[in-house]
Amino acid sequence: MSDTTTRRAAETSNRQQGHPSGDDRFELVDKHMKRGRYAQDQLIETLHVAQDVFGHLSEDVLIYVAKALRLPPSMVYGVATFYELFTFDPPGDHSCTVCTGTACFVKGADAIVQGVSTKYEVAAGQTSEDRSLTLKTARCLGSCGLAPVVVFDGVVLSHQSVESALALVAGAVGGGS
Repeated sequence: MSDTTTRRAAETSNRQQGHPSGDDRFELVDKHMKRGRYAQDQLIETLHVAQDVFGHLSEDVLIYVAKALRLPPSMVYGVATFYELFTFDPPGDHSCTVCTGTACFVKGADAIVQGVSTKYEVAAGQTSEDRSLTLKTARCLGSCGLAPVVVFDGVVLSHQSVESALALVAGAVGGGS
């Protein structure tokens, strides 16, 4: 058999059996890297894809990307830790991001963060102990005319108050402590 025939047979076998790791989410990361021809300059985009697929960047995922792109693991880790948008901890069941840009800050974003943080015992940038809620802040979401803005489970909500944000979170995760 030629090398090309052998490679095609292996790819067909992998598609039928799933990813060798047993976690088929790696197939999505593989597909992205293959599309980019495993170019090292695709590292940041590959990390984005991996985080979208897995919800966070675990040590295993970072090592996998490093090997696939033929980069030192220290470089991949360094890039991932440099950018604030990458996260290394699994997210909670629900996500609440409060914009803290100037317009949102002036209209009470800090009070919203403090209210959710206190009621659900979760610091900004952290996930609650029961993993039900991840509370994040963003420097600016670019929706200043809608201030203050809260993004809850991917839905952008405008003109929020402490009360409306707490009611929203309570509706999804319960009443808190």
